[in-house]
This record gives sequence, structure tokens and C-alpha cells, in this order.
Amino acid sequence: ISRSRFWGAPIPVWRSDDPAYPRVDVYGSVAELERDFGPGVTELHRPAIDQLIRPNPDDPSGKSNMVRVAEVLDCWFESGSMPFAQVHYPFENREWFEKHFPADFITEYVAQTRGWFYTMMVLATALFERPPFRNCICHGIVLDDTGQKLSKRLRNYPSPKEVFDNYGSDALRWFLMASPILRGNDLQIDREGHRIREVVRLVLHPLWNAYSFFSLYANSEGIEASFRTDSDDLLDRYILAKTRALVNGIRSSLDQYDLPGACAEFTAFNEVLNNWYIRRSRDRFYKHGQETDPSAYDTLHTVLVTALVAISPLLPLVSEEIYRGLTGAKSVHLADWPDVSAWQEETELVERMDLVREACSAALALRRAHDVRVRQPLRRLTLAGPGIDAIEPLAELLRQEVNVKEVTFETDVESYATFRLQVNARVLGKRLGSKMQQVIRASKQGEWRSVEGGVEVAGERLTGEDYAIKLEPREGAACQALGSSDAIAILDLEIDEALAREGRARDIVRVVQQARREADLHVSDRIHVVLELRDEWHAAASHFRDYIAGQTLARELDLDSPVVRDGYFLHEARLGSESIRIALAKVA
Repeated sequence: ISRSRFWGAPIPVWRSDDPAYPRVDVYGSVAELERDFGPGVTELHRPAIDQLIRPNPDDPSGKSNMVRVAEVLDCWFESGSMPFAQVHYPFENREWFEKHFPADFITEYVAQTRGWFYTMMVLATALFERPPFRNCICHGIVLDDTGQKLSKRLRNYPSPKEVFDNYGSDALRWFLMASPILRGNDLQIDREGHRIREVVRLVLHPLWNAYSFFSLYANSEGIEASFRTDSDDLLDRYILAKTRALVNGIRSSLDQYDLPGACAEFTAFNEVLNNWYIRRSRDRFYKHGQETDPSAYDTLHTVLVTALVAISPLLPLVSEEIYRGLTGAKSVHLADWPDVSAWQEETELVERMDLVREACSAALALRRAHDVRVRQPLRRLTLAGPGIDAIEPLAELLRQEVNVKEVTFETDVESYATFRLQVNARVLGKRLGSKMQQVIRASKQGEWRSVEGGVEVAGERLTGEDYAIKLEPREGAACQALGSSDAIAILDLEIDEALAREGRARDIVRVVQQARREADLHVSDRIHVVLELRDEWHAAASHFRDYIAGQTLARELDLDSPVVRDGYFLHEARLGSESIRIALAKVA
């Protein structure tokens, strides 16, 4: 517990200066010092404390003295005394200390395992026979791009002020809390703060976009949404169930002091909210002059308000801004934790909808792999696998998201592809020894079967990193395995002229919508559009005139007049290899 230093907390131990008359006195208070050394003890630091010398009571000759030992306390011994020393226990605040000890949690970086954590534990155990804390968040070290610790001398870190100005403090907060550093691992941060910028793109912008979407259309329609959880719509029921799971998941993670786990809960939810619920529900929010669906507004309002309260400890400033905008309340941080106990769990619906989303992800991955844009309609998506027909009632969602004319369901995977077992020889070799060759031979011959939690091959059970299952499509099939099931997605990639024409019409809608945005038109503004198109693009626009007009809120779609007009907003765009011109103007 000692160090050979001049400065520091003097150890309150006085020892005889004559080994022939050994004696050690340990003092626990100023009162005890004044009892033996006389009144007026006011300075407890060196050198004053070292001047307190008295005769050794055990020396009948009276020639030896009691002199303070030269060492000072190790600074970690002082830090380890923090739980009681900070309130001057036991001399003061005895009742307060006994109610607040041990602490709920402490946090420091991994090097304190042998420093503060250790000395606190030793002292608390010796003095109180209890640990000093119930939980410990032990974080790693922040490093620069080259793996060096951040240093004032090297200035190898982004300026906090610049980070706050450019990205916001919530982005930095999330970057740290969501990272492995809070599980004891190290974290690299680049000097320019690019990794923090990714938080803005992947976390903050999607959340803000959901709020902007709701506000834009609610204000446009003059709707004041209500807090309710009883919608009958499938998508509403799904996102409400996901919100219920979000609240419970974040609470569970925070109860376990697992901040990265809490962040991961919201990251997954953010994806569902923006890239599934809102995208698949857009037509319910604005129906181009027709009656809108109030349950969609009520549900999205309820989901946002509830989610914001749950994530307010993680994103305190962004959640505050959005929450106040949605509710008019004083602060999200004054709200009670959401009570979702009465919300429907919707286990079966969630499982089916999650499988639908997996099927969409697989089909869209096939589009990317074969360079077929999503706006291009395709003839058919086939889903094959045991039990895959459970999602057949949700086929319309699949059809719209993947942009196909029909979705079919089959049980026979073998018609399209074969699942191959690939064993991890590097991992299994040490464990299986000579039997490794039997396992490899059986896996190549397809002699294996799925079992709970893994596979069985040649009498051996494989789990985790022991193996991987690869999908081998049969010749001519474009297929992709779904993430968590034995099913596959097969996409018909043949595009005839009718499909190609419809794809061109959708591309025309895209460029007109882009022109609307650049013209700074409101989402509800009606327009007159003039398009300068040639050949197959003109044919597509003529064939799908009503569709294009409906999607772009065009009261009139002019395909045969000159584009240059006074008072019109002019826009140029590319459609494939063609360069086109667009003129549009707001009309009553």
C-alpha cells in the first residue's frame, strides 16, 4: 500500500526508532493524534506531519522515539477509499453512506483492473465484507488510425469542438456507446472523424427522415395524430410489435449495463421502421387527393413517440428535438419510461413478416448481383422451401417490394439448387483428429442432416464456426438463400418488351419527381408537365400516361409540345443513354 515519495498522503503509522524496543502505533483520527502528541494538530501533510515525534512508551530508558514511517500511501489506495472517503465516513454522513453503499456501477478503462477496481475491492472487502460496486463497465482504449493511444502531445485525434459543430454531440456519444470499446475492446478513431460521420448517415438521418416524413404529410393533410395501438392493419400491427420489442430490448440491455446491446436494438429497429414500414405504407399517408388512412398517422406517431423515450438516454439531444416537435411536451427526459405491457406481442405475425423481409432481401440481392435495377418490373419471384408457404398471405407485400408481377411458393428446393455442407477443417482438425477425413468425405457426398443448433455428419455434431452451408444454384437458376431458413428465392430475370416498357415508365416518374424536388414544390402541389422524349421512351410515356400523371400529381402530361416555356421550371435528366428535357409548372 506504500510508495517511496515525498508528496502524497502520509501513512499514519509511527514506529519505534530503536529495534531493541519495538512498537507500532496506527492512528485513525486527528483526535487520536492529539491524544498522544498534544493539541493543535492541523496539518496532516509532509513535512509538518513528520515533526510529530514522541518518546516510545515501551522504552524504560526513554531514549527511543516513535517516528512516522517515511512512505506515503499508494495513490490507488487513496482512490480505492473513494466510496467512504468522499463523504468523510465514518466521521460524517454515516446514514447516507450506509444507504448508498455499494454503488450501482462504476466505469473506467481496462488498465484499472489492477488499479482502482482492485484497491476498491480489497478495501471494501476488508472494511465492510462487501464488494464496493454491483456492476462495472470496463471499457477499452481509444486509438488513432495507426493504433497509437490518443495523446495531447501527438494531437492525433479529431477536435471535439469540430466534431460537435460538424456532426453533433449525439453522433460522438453514439459512436462510443455502440462500439466494442464498452465491452473492453479497443476502438480506432480517425483524425478527420469519418467514422463518426457514418453514425449521422446510418443512425441519425434515418430517424430524422422518419420524423420529417410524418410531419410533411401530416401537415399537408391537416391531420393531428393520436396515440393509439389498436390498428387492424398488418403493417401497423407489425411495427407496433417491433416497437414493443424495442422498448423491452433496450430496457433489458440497460438493466444489464450493456450499452452496445441497447444501441444494436435501435439500429435494427431503425432499419425496420424506415426501410420496411414507412416504405411499404407510403400510399396510406398520401393518396393523391383521396381519403387518407388515419390509423397510419396514429400508428407512426405512437411508434415515434414511444421509441424516442426509449432511446433518449442514448441520443439525448436529437430525441429531445423530435419529441418536442411531435408532442409539444417540455422534455422527453421528463417522460416516464414507456409501458408497453398491454401492447400486443404479435409473435406469429412478427415471425412471418420478418421472413417476408428476408425473402425481399434475398430477391433484391439477386437484382444487384445481375445488375437489374429495382424500378424494372420482373415476371416472377419463386420462394421454395419447407414451410415457406406460411407467408403466402403476405405475398402482395413481397410483390410490391421486389417489383414482380407474381410471387409463387413451392416446397421443393432441389429443383433449383443444392445446399452443400462446407466443414471448417482448421477448427475441426484439432478436435476430431483422424475422424476428420470421414467428416469431409461425408459432407462432400451430401450425407448430413440439420439438427437443432447445427448439423450432424458422420456421427459428429457440428455447431457455430465448425461449418458453413453453401447454396449451389442449378444451371440457369438465379437463386439466393434466405438468411435464417432452408428456403431460397428464385428470380425470373427474363425481360420482355412489355416489362421493359413499364420499367421505362417508372424511370420517367423518377426524373419528374426529381424535377419536382429541384423546383421546390410541395408534395401536394398539382403540376403541368411537358416531356421531350423520343423513340421507346415516348412510347412508354404514351402507354403509361395515366400512371405517370398519377404518380407525379400531373393534371396534364404533354408529350408532343416544345419544352421551352415562360414561367416553367426547366430540368434536364438522363434516361439510359438518352438526354431528355422536362418543363413543369404548378397549377391550381
